[in-house]
Amino acid sequence: MTDAFTLLDDASLEGRNTFRVAARAALLADVNHADGFAELFRYPVFEAGNPLVLGGGSNLLFAGDWPGPVLSIRAHEIRIVEDDGDSALVRAEAGAEWNDLVGWTLARNLPGLENLALIPGTVGAAPIQNIGAYGVEVRELVETVEAWDRDVGAIKRVPAVDCDFGYRDSRFKREHDRWIVFAVEFRFPKQRELRLDYAGIRDELQRMGVEQPTHRQVAEAVSRVRTAKLPNPSLLGNAGSFFKNPVVSRAQANDLLAKHPDLPNYATDDDITRKLSAAWLIERGGWRGKRIGDAGVSEQHALVLVNHGRAHGAQILQLARDIARDVRHRFDVELEPEPRIIGADWNP
Repeated sequence: MTDAFTLLDDASLEGRNTFRVAARAALLADVNHADGFAELFRYPVFEAGNPLVLGGGSNLLFAGDWPGPVLSIRAHEIRIVEDDGDSALVRAEAGAEWNDLVGWTLARNLPGLENLALIPGTVGAAPIQNIGAYGVEVRELVETVEAWDRDVGAIKRVPAVDCDFGYRDSRFKREHDRWIVFAVEFRFPKQRELRLDYAGIRDELQRMGVEQPTHRQVAEAVSRVRTAKLPNPSLLGNAGSFFKNPVVSRAQANDLLAKHPDLPNYATDDDITRKLSAAWLIERGGWRGKRIGDAGVSEQHALVLVNHGRAHGAQILQLARDIARDVRHRFDVELEPEPRIIGADWNP
């Protein structure tokens, strides 16, 4: 054991995932400094194994125990690296809570993350998932990702252009056996237009009595909207939105809209596809608020699966599969999970 990391045998992971499902790991390593990687990966169990990298546990579902080692980044420093007057470069270590970073930057008049307020999880998970909400994706502000590259056994700096960001996706997600994100550097312009035309933000600002909002007031409005729509994982186990909004061909979208004119749909980065509302598709099947044992769907939002108490991860996974099969049957649309599923395949 060193200052760079700590080790724990046969560790419980129930308190390290926001679904609050029971799971265990054969070995848990908490990494406190970047120089701990080189020492840690000299241990045979890490060198030869495939450690699971665990952040705040807000974007995964344990459908079973993890048979090998688990690695968690605890380093959480946030600091300004440079400020040229027009923009600031901020470095945040992976263990920092995401919402703490949002508040930290806005308190220093660095706009950009206000629409991403109150997203659960850590900074390290943000580029892996390319988190997004209310019309903003984190890739818009990421400049560099600092990560341990298991292929070469060293820390590498990966510029945003090489991160292969996509919708809730990145090379770090696709190559999760290779990369361990340790820190992220964000470029914040001092002036940035507000993004208000999404999912009730303007309505909430109006309820707040705000006519000319600041970035901090937008963050407050987003937090209020999220609190009203999404259950707090500290009170009711969940991982936020469980399903991605499906992307289908424009032809299929048009066919569905002809039958269901109220189906919400959105533009994508190309002219040949459209993004559909997974929540609408799920609600049409009557799933919102449904409960099977302690596994259920939130009454607040159909995209959120919840643990009402002692549900096993496998039970929540089975519920998710049932929902996906129902949507496929009703609409011929495939749903994909946002969280990484541990201990089982998706296979709806």
